[in-house]
Amino acid sequence: MVIAAVGQICSTASLSHNLTQCQTLVRRAAAAGAKALFLPEASDYIASSSSETISLVQSVTSSPFVLGLQHEARTSTLPINVGIHEPADGANKVKNTLIWINEHGTVTSRYQKLHLFDVDIPGGPVLKESNSVEAGRDIVPPIDTPIGKIGMMICFDLRFPEISLRLTRQGAQVLVYPSAFTVPTGKAHWETLLRGRAIENQAFVLAAAQCGRHNGKRVSYGDSIVIGPWGEVIGRSERVEDADAEREGEREPQLLLVDLDLGLVEKARRELPLLRRTDVYPEI
Repeated sequence: MVIAAVGQICSTASLSHNLTQCQTLVRRAAAAGAKALFLPEASDYIASSSSETISLVQSVTSSPFVLGLQHEARTSTLPINVGIHEPADGANKVKNTLIWINEHGTVTSRYQKLHLFDVDIPGGPVLKESNSVEAGRDIVPPIDTPIGKIGMMICFDLRFPEISLRLTRQGAQVLVYPSAFTVPTGKAHWETLLRGRAIENQAFVLAAAQCGRHNGKRVSYGDSIVIGPWGEVIGRSERVEDADAEREGEREPQLLLVDLDLGLVEKARRELPLLRRTDVYPEI
């Protein structure tokens, strides 16, 4: 078995504040013997407007947030999977990406979010991610890590099973969904979707989540969670029960530590083989 650490934070528009939260979790994870730390979507910052989202973005080579985490990874010899923003090729856009920083502090892999969150929830928030974010175009093959072969996705990608099915066919044993779910969608679908992806792929699912009120405005659901390949909840962090009552800055960073036994993945796939009828429908 290996220990995986899943962090939960509440990012703001302050990169230095967010870095401090993440540094705390890196050190706690390293002290606990974790082999990798997984942090939420947009850990570097969550802005209060589309224009602020664009004004705050920096490249990985100059971002004090990324540079700070690279230093922590080297110092702790702990790989870090973290969601950040990067400059996009087009004007007035950013990339919502997930990067892998290895134990030497080097960014060795990145995935750009494919599906953007454009919704108008009755009685809830109106969010149009595409106003400021450029959608990705590629599924990144699974990467080898100290806790197994990782398939990377981000938040809204969770609602589209095709990506995870493709990653599993390519050998993924662990699927990651760093997120910043809203409270209404979190209450309705978060756990159900995560358990569904774990069951249909017979894989571990790790979902590091934003939790709390950001910049006095939107509220993220939290409930960072780890699901086993049989669909069982292995561990979870706290969540927001009432968005209206949530106050700014009241939640401290949380760290969830779980033992991952990759033998359970092989056991599930061996005992309940899923033989796809690719003679009837296309292989993903």
